[in-house]
Amino acid sequence: MKKKPFIGYFNYTVLLTHISLLSSVFGIYFAIKQIPEAAVYCLMVSGICDAFDGKVARTKERCRQEERFGIQLDSLSDIVCFGVLPTVIGYTLGMRYWWYILIFFFYVGMALTRLAFFNVTGEDRQDQETGERRKEYTGLPVTSAAIIFPALYILGYFFDWMEFEIIYAAGLLITGVLFISNFKVRKPSGIFMALLIVFGSALLVMMAKGMHYGA
Repeated sequence: MKKKPFIGYFNYTVLLTHISLLSSVFGIYFAIKQIPEAAVYCLMVSGICDAFDGKVARTKERCRQEERFGIQLDSLSDIVCFGVLPTVIGYTLGMRYWWYILIFFFYVGMALTRLAFFNVTGEDRQDQETGERRKEYTGLPVTSAAIIFPALYILGYFFDWMEFEIIYAAGLLITGVLFISNFKVRKPSGIFMALLIVFGSALLVMMAKGMHYGA
């Protein structure tokens, strides 16, 4: 077998995962540049990409190693998209006190724990070779951050800065706990995309009307 010049598997089945990661890197950049609306949109774009990457991957026949590579790549991307980016947005929105770092650490740590657990159970499912598609999740999927934090951001238009810091911090803590909680969640279908469209449109309308965050 001819030696490959690069490690990894590069084909269209992982394209959406890379686009999702790219969107979140842009989101972090916009957050640092104090453009939180753009960062929130990037978070939602990552959610859209994640919603379809599995469907795209199943259109190609892959070997076992390619399938496992795709699982690992998706999870590693998710920790940036739905773990790190929401905390950077929170920092941009005014969460600057030292104790907020502990909340950021907790949220990212719980997202990481959930993704590691998902990888282990995902490999077990592959080893069983049932071919059965997942109909429900254990715990809240990290992708839900693409809905939760845009919703919280829109809510922030109706509160002052200090009030919203507390609300956003509570959102990070509660979401982090739900990531690792042992309860069943039905796999979302069209409702996920519908909510992303609604929140994206609402944010666009608020910006067009000149409403200011933290007013």
